[in-house]
Amino acid sequence: MPEAAAAPRDDQPLPTSPEQLLDYLGTLGIPFRIYHHEAVFTVAESSRIEREWPGVHCRNLFVRDKKEQMYLVVAAHETKVDMKKLADVIGAGRLSFGSPERLWTYLGVRPGSVCPYSIINDKGNAVEVILDAHMMMGEIVNYHPLVNTMTIGVKPEDLIKFIRSCGHEPRIVDLTPAAPDDEEEKAS
Repeated sequence: MPEAAAAPRDDQPLPTSPEQLLDYLGTLGIPFRIYHHEAVFTVAESSRIEREWPGVHCRNLFVRDKKEQMYLVVAAHETKVDMKKLADVIGAGRLSFGSPERLWTYLGVRPGSVCPYSIINDKGNAVEVILDAHMMMGEIVNYHPLVNTMTIGVKPEDLIKFIRSCGHEPRIVDLTPAAPDDEEEKAS
């Protein structure tokens, strides 16, 4: 595994631009609907602007375990996740969030822009993709296309087609056993 590079500067270009990603989706024959919006960094901010858009609205967790196995967990906004339980559900050791440096090194995006499309930058297949089974039952799933100022909606089967085209085999997992026991617990 390569060592994590320094965090990117704000003016540093992405390894894959949103335009390159959208062109690639086109070459795969994947139709999408695009929405331009202000930058959003949290589920709450996203929820405010996404109300009118059809489909499942999603969030992404870039995590790693003690053995440094990295995971990109992609889930519906409403899927509650307790990090301790998530580790057991996906068969990992204790999980922690990946650093901005690690995020840049392996997925080529900045914090706030983590998305399943960032797997295009994981040329060494170092990151395992976990997809929420609930999310995958939707007709349309919505994610940022490498930047948090746009969102694109695609069919779940097209998301899988994209991930496989990048040399990854996603795991579709029922994340409901990872829900917090108490609603007061902070969900990630």
